[in-house]
Amino acid sequence: MKHLSRFLVASLLVLGLSTTNAQDQNNPWAVSIGVNAVDIFPTGGDLPVQGEIFDEYFNANDHWNILPSVSKLSVGRYIGSGFSFTAEGSVNKISNWGELNGEDQSVDDLSYYALDGRFSYSFKDALKAKWFDPYLGVGGGYTWIDEIGVGTVNGSLGINFWLTENLALNVQSTYKHVLEDYEVSNYPPTHFQHSAGLTFAFGGKDTDGDGVYDKDDECPEVPGLAEFNGCPDTDGDGIVDGKDDCPDVAGTAEFNGCPDTDGDGVPDPKDDCPTVSGLASLNGCPDADGDGITDGKDGCPNEAGPAANNGCPYQDKDNDGVLDKDDNCPDVPGTVANNGCPEVTEEVQATLNEYAKTILFDTGKSSIKSESFNVLQDIIKILKEYPSANFSIEGHTDSQGRATTNQRLSESRANSVKDFLVNNGIDQSRLSAKGYGEEKPIATNATRAGRKQNRRVEINLVK
Repeated sequence: MKHLSRFLVASLLVLGLSTTNAQDQNNPWAVSIGVNAVDIFPTGGDLPVQGEIFDEYFNANDHWNILPSVSKLSVGRYIGSGFSFTAEGSVNKISNWGELNGEDQSVDDLSYYALDGRFSYSFKDALKAKWFDPYLGVGGGYTWIDEIGVGTVNGSLGINFWLTENLALNVQSTYKHVLEDYEVSNYPPTHFQHSAGLTFAFGGKDTDGDGVYDKDDECPEVPGLAEFNGCPDTDGDGIVDGKDDCPDVAGTAEFNGCPDTDGDGVPDPKDDCPTVSGLASLNGCPDADGDGITDGKDGCPNEAGPAANNGCPYQDKDNDGVLDKDDNCPDVPGTVANNGCPEVTEEVQATLNEYAKTILFDTGKSSIKSESFNVLQDIIKILKEYPSANFSIEGHTDSQGRATTNQRLSESRANSVKDFLVNNGIDQSRLSAKGYGEEKPIATNATRAGRKQNRRVEINLVK
């Protein structure tokens, strides 16, 4: 019992130091507890009671020494690339001392305890296995039987059967070769030590201090929550920040963590009007009149109209049935056929020419007599009633005098009338002037009355 107490104290010390160091290490630790069996016989040793190597290897009834309680404790640290180091302690009682001349040999319950260290290589990753974890180990240690101790060189073969990520069933067989000889009957001989137990894996580095080890932490450098594998959820909406389009504002999974304040189905970052319910087609903004223009940009939000008119309907100020946008004369009633402008009727045309015939000029000149100014104002008034109509001012003479002189005079008088009209508010682009001389008489030049009729100015509509 004295040696058992020593072993338990040493094992607890190793375990205590290991778990303390684990807080600063990047690799996981493992603790195993279980039972062990010591078998002296199938080792190929030098004692008369030992047989050939592996002879009756599984003869547990006759050769194995088993203490019916927890009798082995180990602490292991993963090094990397499949390698680990393990410190083990075990206790036992030796009553089976091999076999001599076919007779099983026994002793009086010798105390057995051992402290060993082992480097192991796991084949789990090489086999791409999830639960089956065979390993090989080499190492050494020190074994005592009663008061006599000796150093050993060890070789181990074991298997971990992982039941969960952190719990495994462990079985192991270790060959312990004694390095020294003693001339006493109960010195520790070369032997096998078998064991079975449970392995608990734990520990690891936690860089961000969030309680989730780096090997399991999807966000190892940012403190997070265990339920999100160590990743943070700043706004507490159940969506980790890395997948949350709005990590600082609580939202819904439907919108990748973003809110929809106005409930219109458009998340706030994509909603141009986040506090007012609107249409997805208009980036979340409302359109009260349904004209496709958001209320904020609609000059007439409650009255449908085209975008070209700032959302307002087109007006028809002169009520002539032609919208102002298509009305060449929006302030004067006209006809559809004439693009909203009034049409010059035959009666108006006749009136213009009746007025034009009364325009008087100084004899042989193009200067207009002042008594004709009133009639010219009447002509101007009529022309202004038809702002889209264009007119041709035509000058004519009788046949008296030279034809070339008459031609120049007719052109000069036509231009004189045009200039008067332009100077009094008629757009010159609407007017043209031409002289015909004596080419187009409307009466005979043989009489005085006929020649008077031929000396005239006409104002005709250009169609």
